[in-house]
Amino acid sequence: MPHIDASTDAGAGPAPQLGGSVEDTLDLRLPEELLALFPEDERSGDPEQGDITVVGDLLDNPADWGSAATPAGDFHLVPVRIERDLARISRWMNDPAVAAFWELAGPDSVTAAHLRAQVDGDGRSIPCLGVLSGIPMSYFEIYRADLDPMARYYPARPHDIGIHLLIGGVADRGRGVGSTLLRAVADLVLDNRPRCARVIAEPDLRNTPSVSAFLSAGFRFSAEVDLPDKRAALLVRDRALRNLL
Repeated sequence: MPHIDASTDAGAGPAPQLGGSVEDTLDLRLPEELLALFPEDERSGDPEQGDITVVGDLLDNPADWGSAATPAGDFHLVPVRIERDLARISRWMNDPAVAAFWELAGPDSVTAAHLRAQVDGDGRSIPCLGVLSGIPMSYFEIYRADLDPMARYYPARPHDIGIHLLIGGVADRGRGVGSTLLRAVADLVLDNRPRCARVIAEPDLRNTPSVSAFLSAGFRFSAEVDLPDKRAALLVRDRALRNLL
């Protein structure tokens, strides 16, 4: 996942992948101070070799999270099925406004490879269609930020969840729909992941509409973060503040 962004105008790029694929998350070595926060029964590997990963409770199935009533209509997440959804998502990826951030323009095979790396992975990142009032109109990636290479670039906490978003239809961009959906998805995460204390995002600092969309969705600015491909705004939606922001 080479880049990360989200906005009401263009969309979000996926989490940084040092080797260029979601599979980089499989060998992530977590810092000792972060591992110490996980219960022993959630760890695997050889601690003396520093080869410890976290197993078990990853992301569940967003399809089971239910729907969210929003000002724009009833919304829910539907995990991607490549054979059903590829043409739609590839078309969105080839929209110049989206391609500028996701860099997945090209034949369907480009998008298929990006999706398959997640669908066939271990469940740390789940691609989903966002369905609003019965219409698939957005694409989300819900991922375990604490188990992703992103954890190397910010003070990760156990069970941090990250969000990436793109809005598919031009008519749905630039009118606040992105903020509405971001708030809805963050709430779905917090409602269904009781061990998650915060939801994070990392839009490019230069993408003012993206940062604004997250702030309007109840996220707060936490820090500037240097990622491999950009300088990002680390934005956080805290469980403790969800009813205040």
